[in-house]
Amino acid sequence: MPPSPTPSLASPLDDPAAADRATPSPYDGPVKELTIALEELNRAQREVSARLARELDFPRASLGTLRLLQRCGPLQVTELAHHLKVDLSVASRQVTHLVEAGLVERTACDDDRRARSVTLTPEGREKVDETFRLLARRTAGTFAGWTAQELRESVHHLGRLTEALSRS
Repeated sequence: MPPSPTPSLASPLDDPAAADRATPSPYDGPVKELTIALEELNRAQREVSARLARELDFPRASLGTLRLLQRCGPLQVTELAHHLKVDLSVASRQVTHLVEAGLVERTACDDDRRARSVTLTPEGREKVDETFRLLARRTAGTFAGWTAQELRESVHHLGRLTEALSRS
């Protein structure tokens, strides 16, 4: 008995005969291709994040939290959870881990002393900077063959994709 074919990540659209056998669907063509491309981009991003976290010997989720605090400044844990699109309990555990590591601190909010803001410590800012430097070096190496114009166009299209996905 011949071995069964191994699954391929290639799109069924790559096989013209498969397209002839399939019943046309409103989800065929460019929409399907975009869906597959987004899945592959998401997978690649997870792999890059995992490698970066291993190299820095630091949890991937914590890196995202630190980066968000760098971009947004002090946030309440509820705001942090909202931005990270995680449950409040998940955000709370991440904050506790980061407080224990000395990378963030909880401070009372000026307008509501019962509420707590989370802010980066100097050590936390250094960890974010270290992470970004490593990521920037990797990105520069990955896209070394691209022109500045190609990079700008990619940034533009990724911005449009992000905006569209954020609205859905």
